[in-house]
Amino acid sequence: MKSADFLESLGFGPLQRVAILHADDVGMCHGANAAFLDLARLGRLTCGSVMMPCPWSPEIARIAAEDTALDLGVHLTLTSEWPGYRWGPLTRAGKASGLVDEEGYFHRTVASLAAGVVEEAAEEEMRAQIDRALAFGIDVTHIDTHMGAALCPQLIESYCRVGRDYRLPVLLPRRAEQYARLLKLDLLGAGAALSAAMKRLDAQAVPLVDDFRMTPGVASEESERAYRELVETLPDGLTFVALHPNMSGDIETIVPPRAHYRTDEVRLLGSGAIAGWLDAAGIGTIGMRPLRDFYRKIVQTGEEG
Repeated sequence: MKSADFLESLGFGPLQRVAILHADDVGMCHGANAAFLDLARLGRLTCGSVMMPCPWSPEIARIAAEDTALDLGVHLTLTSEWPGYRWGPLTRAGKASGLVDEEGYFHRTVASLAAGVVEEAAEEEMRAQIDRALAFGIDVTHIDTHMGAALCPQLIESYCRVGRDYRLPVLLPRRAEQYARLLKLDLLGAGAALSAAMKRLDAQAVPLVDDFRMTPGVASEESERAYRELVETLPDGLTFVALHPNMSGDIETIVPPRAHYRTDEVRLLGSGAIAGWLDAAGIGTIGMRPLRDFYRKIVQTGEEG
């Protein structure tokens, strides 16, 4: 199903540029939660997703259960990349699963995960993360994947199957091979497999985004230029913009060299600068809940038919 079909049903014009302003890594730390809550309630973010294995996920999960206006999915987490701040599987999987490294945490890289992961163990872990979010009372709106890990070639089918079984939209852009290159999944041979999976999802009427953009990762003095360029060069159709806002405080300890990427986003989103650039460019915004509801309506109609 073309994105234009469901975008027009939601009031957007044909060929209009529409952005999903998404906060990745919610639940990773307190600063990520605080940033998401402030920016979502200001209308500067449209949605986000929670890393359920991380220590601060209960904080945001309990808040989300009480504030049903928050649009939150599950950021399926199968890697743990930071040197001194780590997390592991909810399923307590051992080394035979291929999910954990020699220290007992998730692997630091997608390549390390892909080298030995057991698909069944990874799928069980993905389901456990969604189930935990639902158990907390989060109205889960979608699934996506931390560092693209659930989209390595060994796990693509599981990722799509989990989305189907929970009737949730999955993040897999139509320009799948470009997405694979951006996340370096092409180095694992995932480009063609992602493209094939995207076509299968399309045939199943899963609403897909057209394109994907993410945090530019530039020096603070370059941030305004980089984010304005990101906004102004968004393509026609629906683009998922993966952002990583984090309040100052804990993030400087977790990832000292790159903390400013995340705090700069708080500054630019909070000031209204990004909203202003979107408005000036005539770009609409949307969250993931409308896509989920559209998808479930189609699924229900098909089941009834």
